[in-house]
Amino acid sequence: MSETLTMVLAAIVIDWMLGDPSWRWLTHPVIWIGRWISAVERRLWPDGAQSADAHGMWAVRWRGIVLAASTVGLAFGAMYFIVWAASQVHPWLGCAVNTWFISTTIAIKGLKDAAMAVYRPLAEGRLDEARKYVGYIVGRDTTRLDEPEITRATVETVAENIVDGVVSPILFALLGGAPLAMLYRAANTLDSMVGYKNDKYLHFGWASARFDDVLNWIPARLTGGLLVLVALASPGLNAVRAAKAVLKFARLHPSPNSGIPESAVAGALGIELGGVNVYHGRTSERARMGWPLRERTREDIKRTVRMLYGVSYVIAGGLLCALLFV
Repeated sequence: MSETLTMVLAAIVIDWMLGDPSWRWLTHPVIWIGRWISAVERRLWPDGAQSADAHGMWAVRWRGIVLAASTVGLAFGAMYFIVWAASQVHPWLGCAVNTWFISTTIAIKGLKDAAMAVYRPLAEGRLDEARKYVGYIVGRDTTRLDEPEITRATVETVAENIVDGVVSPILFALLGGAPLAMLYRAANTLDSMVGYKNDKYLHFGWASARFDDVLNWIPARLTGGLLVLVALASPGLNAVRAAKAVLKFARLHPSPNSGIPESAVAGALGIELGGVNVYHGRTSERARMGWPLRERTREDIKRTVRMLYGVSYVIAGGLLCALLFV
């Protein structure tokens, strides 16, 4: 148990320091997972532009189930073999490999870097550049967003990904090391690539979306509690309002999980998230979360990043305390 705690704590520190390194000789595991998903999708769903009516709903869903099962199975199996092979060379090498791959499933620094890439041009008045960078992290149209809407898009993304990029992979790493953490990352990548409710993916991505929801169910609720705790310890944030926002607004979100961190952050900051989004020219009304006690500003991006790091500090502190008493 202490070995697992040590590896996960070390993985968090590695991510704090390095994030997702862009070394030429090192391809991130998520890129390999994405390539696999794209290749299998082309084989299973080459006519994806057609509606499910042409094939039958369950015929399409079964293809999606094959994609999801093969992806998570391969991610887990490959990771298990790599860690096992390294351990056969030397136990310390096995621990090092395990730790490194756990760190690749965590995205604390990556989330911060993506958010700050939006914040910096906003702070310098370069709105077009901020729109470009926020377009890298959200699926909505960003070409006409003003500063409050760019801020909203960025805050929502960081808040939602505190579950996907921090709490969930850490929890699964604690339960099963790098193999289980990589299984989770594969499921999350599936959801981000095919888990859309549009004509192409509504049924083909059904299994991927539902599996991701199941895996994130407990971590999302843990994240809500952690965000309230961070707000309690942070000057300028309101923990009581964060908790009330989760209870009042989280269930309104179309996702059973994403509404929890988004409403907690909105409540803590005293702003409103959600509202009108435009996707490929189509307007969509997203449930509004939190209370608009003030206008959103670019500084809310930095405040949300601090909450992101606050959650990681609480987790790391808990792991360190557990190590001292194990």
